[in-house]
Order: sequence, then structure tokens, then C-alpha cells
Amino acid sequence: MFSEVIKAAAVRPQTITIRGKETAVILSVEEYKKLVRPKQTLFEFIQNSPLRGVSLEFPQRLPEEMREINL
Repeated sequence: MFSEVIKAAAVRPQTITIRGKETAVILSVEEYKKLVRPKQTLFEFIQNSPLRGVSLEFPQRLPEEMREINL
């Protein structure tokens, strides 16, 4: 029975129910990889950002005094 569900999942996702309530879905590996694959790389995401080229200005930090630490 289970092997038939696995074979059917190669064609289309199979929904598993418990007492009539949808509980899980069995997908082919190919379909699963499509779902979890990033749509673009981090580099592409940053390159396509609408904020690309915006310059940020940070306020100057004042030097802090060093604390003595007893080890």
C-alpha cells in the first residue's frame, strides 16, 4: 500500500489524511527540491535591492575609557 503511494507521488503530490483530516503530503524529490531551492542567491538579492547605492552615514563614536579587569 505505502509503495503505491510513493509511486503515485512521482506523478503528483499525495495527501495523507487521518480520520478525514489532511495531515501530510508526500512529494517527489524533484518537487520538494523546487520548493526549498532559493529563488536567488544572496549576492543576487543584494544586487537587486532597491537600496543598492544608498550611502549610510554613521555618527562618530567617542573613545571609551578602558576598564580594569582583575583576572
